[in-house]
Amino acid sequence: MKTIADIDGKIRDGSAVVYTASEFKCLIREGENVTAADVDVVTTGTCGVMSGTAAVLSVLVAGPGEFERAERVWLNGVPCMPGPCPNERLGVVDLIVSGTASAGAGYGGGHLFRDIVEGRRIEVVVEAADRSIDAEVTIDDLVYARVFTTRTACRNYTAYVNRLPTRIKTIFSIEGLQGRFREASVSGCGEINPLQNDPLGLAIGAGTPVLLNGSIGIVTGEGTRSIPERPNLTAIADMAGMEPRYMGGFRTSAGPECVTSLGVAVPVLDDRQVAALRVLDEEIPLPVADITTRAILGEATYADIWQQPDQDVVYHPEWCEECSVCVAATVCPTGAFSRETGIDRDRCLGCTACFFACPNDAFMTGEGSLRVGTRRVPITLRQSGRRLAEDLCRDLRDMILDSRFTFTGGGRW
Repeated sequence: MKTIADIDGKIRDGSAVVYTASEFKCLIREGENVTAADVDVVTTGTCGVMSGTAAVLSVLVAGPGEFERAERVWLNGVPCMPGPCPNERLGVVDLIVSGTASAGAGYGGGHLFRDIVEGRRIEVVVEAADRSIDAEVTIDDLVYARVFTTRTACRNYTAYVNRLPTRIKTIFSIEGLQGRFREASVSGCGEINPLQNDPLGLAIGAGTPVLLNGSIGIVTGEGTRSIPERPNLTAIADMAGMEPRYMGGFRTSAGPECVTSLGVAVPVLDDRQVAALRVLDEEIPLPVADITTRAILGEATYADIWQQPDQDVVYHPEWCEECSVCVAATVCPTGAFSRETGIDRDRCLGCTACFFACPNDAFMTGEGSLRVGTRRVPITLRQSGRRLAEDLCRDLRDMILDSRFTFTGGGRW
């Protein structure tokens, strides 16, 4: 049996054997008899819409004595909660900002977090007693800026369909989930999800180093509503060092949501961990429920989502008929597509909304579907980005191979 210290030593001397989760799953599908002696670390990850994301910011907005205490604050129009520390007469405002806080239908906390990380100028409005203070800041002006999650990396998700004849507004759709059984909305990265690869909690817990949106942070414990059958995590990391492509806003028919990513390196200490890491999409259940009643109507697996060919969405401009209004651009929940520039891969979650919206079939992607009774319901929205999660796994693997990330004290956190 290996120890964490053994693995860290191998990381530091360059002899560690590290696979991404996808690379490891390929070995399993090829029939390789992998043991703990053959691998030291497997990097896992997830990326997608995660409502339980927020930020704690400390913002200098004025000189000492200019106002006594902030009562209400907005950043780019997104409402923030002043506190918890009082900021009397210091000109410094401490804020908690929810990832789902909204400045309007198309802009919320998730968009704000990405704008901050990208170094954009952020408009600050502070109301204090009988006066208002306006300022502009960038990430370099923030005394403290950290993202934390209250519920992330959920191991078990549910797919949703609508049995009613009318559209239903929900965070699980962009324009309202169509009935009856006309479309399905899904979430989760399946076999590469961190907790899916550590179901017994042998490797992941409070204090585990992670990449949160690409920045080194730590797991702080279990998340809200976490139970053994449906576990999730809380984590925190500094905004400095985050990668914009792994985060952002996502527009839904019920308001803006937040895209968050989490990468976790799983140390392989013994064959119990190897057995857990052998899990494949085909073995991971995906319940299908009615969006209104949450009644379970059927069960699929993550292979129905992720074992389809051509997961990426590809735009073919030669097939575009230049409609007066580009529906694909209008429906894109992350602002990743325009007819003039095509798909911005740093913003695209691979949700497939453009594919289903375009009347001229100018997009191609792997089409998945879920069986519900006698029906085959097409998957029209993927709220998790498997390609981005795999990229995050590769980033974490490369950091380990370069000795920039270890399990004990090797990270910036």
